Amino acid sequence: GKLGRYPPWPGKIVNPPKDLKKPRGKKCFFVKFFGTEDHAWIKVEQLKPYHPHKEEMIKINKGKRFQQAVDAVEEFLRKTKGKDQASSHNSSEEKNRRNSSEERGKQSAGEEKRKASLSEVKVKKGTGEGKKRVSSVSSERGSKSPLKRAQDQSPRKRGRPPKDEKDLTIPESSTVKRVMTGTVAGFKWPPSVSEPVKDSDPHFHHFLLSQTEKPAVCYQAITKKLKVCEEETGSTSIQAADSTAVNGSITPTDKKIGFLGLGLMGSGIVSNLLKMGHTVTVWNRTAEKCDLFIQEGARLGRTPAEVVSTCDITFACVSDPKAAKDLVLGPSGVLQGIRPGKCYVDMSTVDADTVTELAQVIVSRGGRFLEAPVSGNQQLSNDGMLVILAAGDRGLYEDCSSCFQAMGKTSFFLGEVGNAAKMMLIVNMVQGSFMATIAEGLTLAQVTGQSQQTLLDILNQGQLASIFLDQKCQNILQGNFKPDFYLKYIQKDLRLAIALGDSVNHPTPMAAAANEVYKRAKALDQSDNDMSAVYRAYIH
Repeated sequence: GKLGRYPPWPGKIVNPPKDLKKPRGKKCFFVKFFGTEDHAWIKVEQLKPYHPHKEEMIKINKGKRFQQAVDAVEEFLRKTKGKDQASSHNSSEEKNRRNSSEERGKQSAGEEKRKASLSEVKVKKGTGEGKKRVSSVSSERGSKSPLKRAQDQSPRKRGRPPKDEKDLTIPESSTVKRVMTGTVAGFKWPPSVSEPVKDSDPHFHHFLLSQTEKPAVCYQAITKKLKVCEEETGSTSIQAADSTAVNGSITPTDKKIGFLGLGLMGSGIVSNLLKMGHTVTVWNRTAEKCDLFIQEGARLGRTPAEVVSTCDITFACVSDPKAAKDLVLGPSGVLQGIRPGKCYVDMSTVDADTVTELAQVIVSRGGRFLEAPVSGNQQLSNDGMLVILAAGDRGLYEDCSSCFQAMGKTSFFLGEVGNAAKMMLIVNMVQGSFMATIAEGLTLAQVTGQSQQTLLDILNQGQLASIFLDQKCQNILQGNFKPDFYLKYIQKDLRLAIALGDSVNHPTPMAAAANEVYKRAKALDQSDNDMSAVYRAYIH
């Protein structure tokens, strides 16, 4: 049951043990992996032909175990070659029709005659379970978990016919490069009541990272709002899809949801929770911000304590460590509403010490705690395309599944409380430093007589090209600094990231330099503008 750093892996479809139930949802097959004794349920969409991808996979994967697996495949082919030759008069269409009846799966009519029942199974996309024993399909949480352990699927490129299921491979996500040692169990969101066969949201990308062992980082994927687009080279990339097109299949939790804090991020999150059918009670320090959401169907909470006491799971998204502490510990605060079984999810970006302190006081009252800071901006929040970094109570993380699907494209579970805070600060440290570098380059171009637009055009043609780079440069070129991510908050995150480095005596000179530039921008009254307004700190 150990999940190592495995490449796409060859396997063959076999009959499952009689006492092993087939997972509900999309059609899947029971696959035995060559070179190991591992088995797993694999969805049709995660399988591809062995032969067309063989050479490419051998080039990519040089490991000894992978070569042994390929050798086992070739040996299997030699043994079955005679049988295939004897049946060569059968057309591929006849085989496909027969397979459809036997395996209850969709087949491709124009497939080449298969030489064996072979498949390559790639662990890194749509599943965290590819290389694991059947005995570990039921995870440590057992049947009590609200998420059924099973393989999830990766959506096939639109218009592409399904492959012959006997000769298939799981595609890889270009964003998930490493799967290191550690046990892992597969998950599948419970199917919709109205659509019993359809996964509730087939495009949510969901990772479970266990950091209990030193090198252990285990990935678990449940896709959301992502289209897997295969290029001619056979490689795969992940692109964001229109959130409204796929969100309709989310089955909202029947738990009552509370939400505290309706800022740039919180507003978009609450809108998406309401759109997906969740029951939400809202509270904000300035009550007038609640009005719009009351019109959309939200309920109004008078105090944080009241929201927590009347809801099952309460989320909060506020500005900084002080605000997060005041919200919990202040008068009529969250803590006063906590009693055994109440759940609190803090989505604020704060330091690990703050979130650990909050977790302790919540748990001491019998509550359950999850930290879940989000990576993104106002636009991504509105679009339901945030990246959620969670840590703490694993069961609560699972209970939040429909909420996370509504608000985000990806969620990561990072283990114990504090891990998500640290990771979030590191992510924002990189982003803030990069933003300052962009501003530095654009201003240097200007003062040396170079075209800023041409600089952007050049960068967009190179390896640095990204949505972030283009959007922030456009903001600067247009002089539009309407906040998508407040400058004062990215400076706060840089400050906290530098303090994190201090706590472990790790140098952060790039972040320190960027932090000074943001402080200069704040002195120039840019705090409530977008982070791209750091540009103004460079103008003489």
